[in-house]
Amino acid sequence: MWLTVDHLTRYTYDRPVRGVVQSHRLTPSVFDGQRSIDWQVTVSGGQPGGSFRDGAGDVVQGWTVPGPVTEIEVQVRGTIDTIDLMGVLRGHREGVAPEAYLRSTAPTLADPAITRLAASVQQDDPLARAHALSMAVADAIAYRPGVTTAHTTAAQALAQGEGVCQDHAHALIAMARSLGMPARYVSGYLHATADGEGHEAAHAWAELFIPALGWVGFDPANRCCPDARYIRLGSGMDAQDAAPIRGISRGGGQEKMAVTVAIAAAQQ
Repeated sequence: MWLTVDHLTRYTYDRPVRGVVQSHRLTPSVFDGQRSIDWQVTVSGGQPGGSFRDGAGDVVQGWTVPGPVTEIEVQVRGTIDTIDLMGVLRGHREGVAPEAYLRSTAPTLADPAITRLAASVQQDDPLARAHALSMAVADAIAYRPGVTTAHTTAAQALAQGEGVCQDHAHALIAMARSLGMPARYVSGYLHATADGEGHEAAHAWAELFIPALGWVGFDPANRCCPDARYIRLGSGMDAQDAAPIRGISRGGGQEKMAVTVAIAAAQQ
């Protein structure tokens, strides 16, 4: 499937800032399930800095925007050819050992409720256990946009029983790690198909490490594994670690952010 991406992130400041430095994870992952046809990231008034591939296999690109500036636009446009690998991250090169993803972070810390829910999954086979954990999260946390924030933890989302894809991913990661299964957060895009279901174009899911298969993706928000509708950008310990855009501004201006994302199927 060929998918086109048009992703605009606009930052505005209530007074001019002296400059902005950003770090981007906006380059599609290189693995057997997707191939970039064309891809371009631009930053208004920005100067590209150093670029490197980190231990998790993700491309990190630095940008600097000299000030004074009151508005910055980060534009991502491209076309990706995807195939369905049933969630398996096949052909992805990385150097971080899976055991590194057993460490909990503040958003993925397992409280007693998360630990109990994870323990209720009675599956000996690792792959079957991972599927059951994902379904348990989907059943326990209803998809409700706007009821959580970027700082909501997995424990808080489970307690209120509502959340978005970030909360589903954090909860699944917390449950998996509580059972000794390496798990990580993945950021990317999802093509909104005409299946009558609600999807988020800028999306997130989790990957769990299965010894016989390697990393396998699970999306509790949509009760499936990533398929040809998904574009993978990068991964991390949690949402903040895997954020597509991270940055800091110099100056005291208050920042506001607006994001629009459109994903469409393209003619091959």
